[in-house]
Amino acid sequence: MRFSLRVAVFVAVSAVAAVSLTPVSAAVRPPKLQYQITTLPNGLRLILSEDHSTPIVHVSVWYHVGSKNERPGRTGFAHLFEHMMFKGSKNVEPDAHTSIISSVGGRSNAYTTEDVTVFWQTLPAQYLPLALWLEADRMATLRVEDEAFRREREVVKEERRMRIENQPYGRLQEIIYDNSFVAHPYKHPTIGSMADLEAASISDVRDFHGTFYVPENATVTVVGDFDSAQALQIVTQYFGRVPKAARPVPRDIPKEPEMTQERRVVVDESWPLPAVVVAYHVPYDGHPDAYPLHITSKILSDGQSARISRALIYTQRLCLSAFGSGNITEHPNLFFAVCIVQPGRTPAEAEKALIAQFESLKTEGVTSHELQRAQNQFARDYILGRESDEDKALHLAHAAVIHNDITTADGEFDIFMKTSVADVQRVARSYFNQSNRVVLHVLPKGGAR
Repeated sequence: MRFSLRVAVFVAVSAVAAVSLTPVSAAVRPPKLQYQITTLPNGLRLILSEDHSTPIVHVSVWYHVGSKNERPGRTGFAHLFEHMMFKGSKNVEPDAHTSIISSVGGRSNAYTTEDVTVFWQTLPAQYLPLALWLEADRMATLRVEDEAFRREREVVKEERRMRIENQPYGRLQEIIYDNSFVAHPYKHPTIGSMADLEAASISDVRDFHGTFYVPENATVTVVGDFDSAQALQIVTQYFGRVPKAARPVPRDIPKEPEMTQERRVVVDESWPLPAVVVAYHVPYDGHPDAYPLHITSKILSDGQSARISRALIYTQRLCLSAFGSGNITEHPNLFFAVCIVQPGRTPAEAEKALIAQFESLKTEGVTSHELQRAQNQFARDYILGRESDEDKALHLAHAAVIHNDITTADGEFDIFMKTSVADVQRVARSYFNQSNRVVLHVLPKGGAR
């Protein structure tokens, strides 16, 4: 299983990613997704989108729970529960869900983010009832047994060691977020801490399931070769019988206080080279300013010709590696840039150069060529990201769950294409300010400061 943020598709498409400065025209706009959306009496939301081009179907279940829904001292529960959902239900043996899907020629997996936990399968179209029954069965009758819980907790701990603790710079994102947030649960990593995983109890896990894995907190999306009327009947038959939760799903997530002055932190780690991070707090996914910030992220860091790589790696030779990202999520998050400092160069030099990149967006703005390049990249990603049934389901579910507005699955394309040079400069001036800035130096233990 994987847990990761959505990653942009880095594949060139000549029709939209050409070097030409000609604006992307309405003629290349991808066709709008055809869908219907309904809500069952128990609160479960259903999205259906027929695509008869191939005899396959994709089914995903998005539970609106991620690491931001965890309490202090109980981090990692959403990701741990992603694992527990494969440990069997009343009518399915442990680990049988994946093997059943595989046995009919399908594939399945799951992932956890800060905001959602998603279970999905793609399989031959005639097995749609099987996929829906499997998902409904584990929603309603999941086994949460102590032995399986303890075993899976050790699996997650080993996953943390492999992905984070034993990887060079594996804790970097964890360090960034721990020092950039003081109240919001984005402060802690999706996979959780070793201490919290060890302290988790079977009663905690059962309570988590009863609270968040309920119909009114789930969105089922079906895309592919099926008849919508029949699919609605099957979903109603299997999921409609799952009872509503005994209490409302809690949404009392602490808000991050607005920063009023720059925060500077120095951390020691057993890394071979220093890392310097400059981060700014930015608004949530769907906020009007989020769209120019997406464009800004591409201008700064999408590809080797982007500003940060070109300036800090190739021209100034300050960084062995340099990258940035606007992490736009359901709640306000971070826009940050990182430099792994070259031997012989100093963290102070790297910090100055990173800040200069953000300042230049405010004072000089971006060129029309840079904007067009970023819009071409977005159009490329947008079109390639809607090719498969799985891709279409992701767009529809993300719009419905994160934006609570499914029309944004199509509407965002026009917003990005209409973003102007002035919009990019405006958001830079709004958010890339000293009072909203976190500067982090991660230094090798025992090294010079």
